[in-house]
Amino acid sequence: QVQLVESGGGLVQAGGSLRLSCAASGRTFSNYVMGWFRQAPGKQRELVAAITKGGSTNYAEFVKGRFTISRDNAKNTMYLQMNSLKSEDTAVYYCAADSRVTIATIRGLVEYEYWGQGTQVTVSS
Repeated sequence: QVQLVESGGGLVQAGGSLRLSCAASGRTFSNYVMGWFRQAPGKQRELVAAITKGGSTNYAEFVKGRFTISRDNAKNTMYLQMNSLKSEDTAVYYCAADSRVTIATIRGLVEYEYWGQGTQVTVSS
């Protein structure tokens, strides 16, 4: 079992920045593919970015060049640095973990095994 807790969400003006954190506990954090997903009101949940234990990353097209995913395996923590935020980035952001180290996992094509409770990000225009 893996427990995930997100933090760092909040209200920011368009063009601003936020850094989300995801603290993991339980099984060995470094063995898991980690991902950030988001869900806006009335929309489906979507992958924002994912990272393998070795640091390989995958980003959704709509965040490339603006967001950076990273992880610190020694601290059991994953991060999402979000820059140049837009109003359309407003959503609940979820941290997730999955033990299947596959292309499908890093592309967000599978249902991740473990999820955090989510943190609200609101970007005002």
